[in-house]
Amino acid sequence: MSAEQQVPIVVLKEGTTETKEKNAQHNNITAAKLVAEIVRSSLGPRGMDKMLVDTLGDVTMTVLLY
Repeated sequence: MSAEQQVPIVVLKEGTTETKEKNAQHNNITAAKLVAEIVRSSLGPRGMDKMLVDTLGDVTMTVLLY
């Protein structure tokens, strides 16, 4: 099968909806602002590491390397 004929497989939760245009743009901007707020305290000389826990309970620690 060539690359031109491959169909992407998308797995989404039951009941997932599609957002388009201005609503999608608004959601992306909101998400970016939230990420910026979360990582803000990780930056700078007094930055702090973050512990991220996913839905399975797996833990990831951020590390700031200088």
